[in-house]
Amino acid sequence: MKFSLSLGLLVTFAFVACEIDEPPVRTTRTVSRYPAPQTQYPPPPQPFGDPTLQPTPPPVTPYSDVDTASPPAPAPAPPTAKGDYPYGVPVEGKPGFVRSPFSPDKMTDVRGYAPGTEVKDPYTGKIFLVP
Repeated sequence: MKFSLSLGLLVTFAFVACEIDEPPVRTTRTVSRYPAPQTQYPPPPQPFGDPTLQPTPPPVTPYSDVDTASPPAPAPAPPTAKGDYPYGVPVEGKPGFVRSPFSPDKMTDVRGYAPGTEVKDPYTGKIFLVP
């Protein structure tokens, strides 16, 4: 009985060993957590665009009485000089603090600013000079 049992197990193992296993299917696609880049570089910008899409200028008549040019742009305002701004009033007993001429009931901290420096009043937004 031992011999037949051993022979049966040997035949079973031989039969199982002869069976051909198929190799596992390999996928070549890898899963990434990041999206794939669309292009390496964006296309270069067109300097002048497509000339067929640009509007054509109106025809110019050589002896036209009508001026088609736009009116001249207004001249920019001249820069204001430091003398045009009022000075702040120093607060007695508190060095580095001034009262703005635009909001005299409130103090403004001007520590660290040199005398004559333009400072914006935080309450009104107007500019005054440090005394």
